Amino acid sequence: MKTAITSAAVLLFASCTANAESGLASYYHGMGRSGEMTCAHRSRPFGSMITVSYRGRSIQCRVNDRGPFIRGRIIDVSTAAARVLGILQLGVAYVLIE
Repeated sequence: MKTAITSAAVLLFASCTANAESGLASYYHGMGRSGEMTCAHRSRPFGSMITVSYRGRSIQCRVNDRGPFIRGRIIDVSTAAARVLGILQLGVAYVLIE
């Protein structure tokens, strides 16, 4: 019985983290309304919300574009999102997305 509960817990955890990614993020002048936190992702559905985290800061941004098209980057966030995350001055930062 204990093994079944442990196995169920592992499967539940795996399904929750299946959409998590980590890698380099950059920013762009977003196509959303002024100040809206949007992002470009290669495969997430348009309109879906993504949580982006960097050094203890997290934001929710809406996928409204495809990209990034630079090798090694996993997401581009709008200028407003980059400002809130604290990566505006860096240009590129290592983030976690869920």
